[in-house]
Amino acid sequence: MNKKVAVILGNYKDYVKKYGFECIESIKKQDYPGEIKVFVYDNETSTESVEALQKIMPEAELVLNKKNDGFAKGNNDCIKLALTQGYEYLILFNMDMIVEASAVRKMVEAAEVDEKNAVVQARVMLHPRTDLVNSLGNTTHFLGFGYCVGYKQKYEGKIIGLKEINYPSGSAVLFKRELLEKIGLFDEEFWMYNEDQDIGWRTWLAGYKCVLAPEAVVYHKYEFSRSVSKYYWMDRNRILVMLKNYHILTLLLILPAFLVMEFGLILFSLKSGWFKDKVRIWLYFLNPVKWIYIWQKRQEVKALRIAKEIDVVKKFAGEIWYQEIDDIKLRLVNPFFSFYWKIVKKLIFW
Repeated sequence: MNKKVAVILGNYKDYVKKYGFECIESIKKQDYPGEIKVFVYDNETSTESVEALQKIMPEAELVLNKKNDGFAKGNNDCIKLALTQGYEYLILFNMDMIVEASAVRKMVEAAEVDEKNAVVQARVMLHPRTDLVNSLGNTTHFLGFGYCVGYKQKYEGKIIGLKEINYPSGSAVLFKRELLEKIGLFDEEFWMYNEDQDIGWRTWLAGYKCVLAPEAVVYHKYEFSRSVSKYYWMDRNRILVMLKNYHILTLLLILPAFLVMEFGLILFSLKSGWFKDKVRIWLYFLNPVKWIYIWQKRQEVKALRIAKEIDVVKKFAGEIWYQEIDDIKLRLVNPFFSFYWKIVKKLIFW
């Protein structure tokens, strides 16, 4: 319990002024007995943001990025710095969070229960409705979609002990040093969204575990946004995460369902005004440069594989549940996808 912990926060423009004080004050109150050091990446940094960061958290080590380099690269910049300084546990928190005093200690305790517990997510509750769940871990749908478990449900305290999860929310997660040295850091190609899904998938393939520590609690001032750019990144990256991490035979088995979903997403994009971005996604995957990138990443994942494919994907969901999107076509097609995935899982033996 005396291993060094790096806590990594991200800032973009006025985040630090809006959320930074409460967040850093809660981190200062941690009861973890070992060393904790805060690292902050400041995307699209400015004189104003640096001054605000230095005022609110003068003890933090800052990484200043002239451009908004995205969630993945920003965190990687701080992770690399913390690794060179000998930190054993690396914890990511969103700056729009309040962290309970025992959260860091509880996350470390969960990691030390089992050497395979290499990724530990805290229980993320909403704020100010602190009785409602933001995330009890995240679930992967077999077509690459990811969603939070328990979102907006009341937490009844029914989770006893650690719980295995498909992948963690990047908003409140601990990584062991040895895991990152083995499987690598966030894939910066994702820029934002699904990079936590990707690293969780690689964690399971490499023979490690992702777990939820329900007694480690944080409160997230979460606001869902429906921007067109968000749909672009989420849809592009859910395809990317599949192409990177699935066995080639699994990709062939899910291809018919994937094509059905693509047709549905065309209709959804026409209705929602982001058809041009759907076309951008197809153009991305038709670019030969991206083929090379995907092939290289598939080779890296292949080298990591210890777990059998079926032991990893059996945890995936067959039903899509997007908490903020209520579309009748999705409700109608879900039984088909659930049945299809049950059949596919029976065919996977590799």
